[in-house]
Amino acid sequence: MHKYVAPAFHVTAFNCPFCNAYATFDWTITKGNIWDDQGSNTTAIQLARCKHCRRDTYWEVTDWNYSNEPISGRMVVPSLSIAPLPHEEMPESVAKDFMEARDIVTCSPRGAAALLRLSVQRLCAELGEKGKDINADIASLVAKGLPIPIRNALDVVRVIGNNAVHPGKLSDEDMAEIAISLFDLVNAIVEDRIARPKALSALYDRLPEGARKAIEDRDAPATA
Repeated sequence: MHKYVAPAFHVTAFNCPFCNAYATFDWTITKGNIWDDQGSNTTAIQLARCKHCRRDTYWEVTDWNYSNEPISGRMVVPSLSIAPLPHEEMPESVAKDFMEARDIVTCSPRGAAALLRLSVQRLCAELGEKGKDINADIASLVAKGLPIPIRNALDVVRVIGNNAVHPGKLSDEDMAEIAISLFDLVNAIVEDRIARPKALSALYDRLPEGARKAIEDRDAPATA
């Protein structure tokens, strides 16, 4: 399966917020009206059409370069989350916070990052830790053989989620970009710690009983 790619301004391929397919998009520019408290404000609107489902996403241009070319924008239609969905093997207690973070990431990346930190804390509890001190839980998992890349993923979510609620730690621009990547990290942790071992165990269980017993006998501690 192709890794989830969030919709982004002027990116030519991403996961469509309508059909969820990873597809290429054709971009065109038009004019539209954005309504605010003072009335109608004419602004540039860009359309990105999915080549898979042929539906359009609408983007408000938010910045231009010196050549008067659009360089940034935000998706206004549909008003759906651009974050990836939770891993199908994600425990329900973790997925609840993950989905809440997904619902608010567009309007509050900092709030989403804080919720993802909480989801990782709950995930540590699902992995057999106490679930009260996330830093201590990660250290305990490392002592039990947690791979360094997964430790790093846990700590990235922990540190950024903590810094997100402290002024001056991360700029709003950095936070908006980083927050989306945190969803991928949480899913990667679930894949490594839950989904992959489950899949491997299912394959092992399909071996003939005699073969499994021979493996167990081979690896049994030697007796004096």
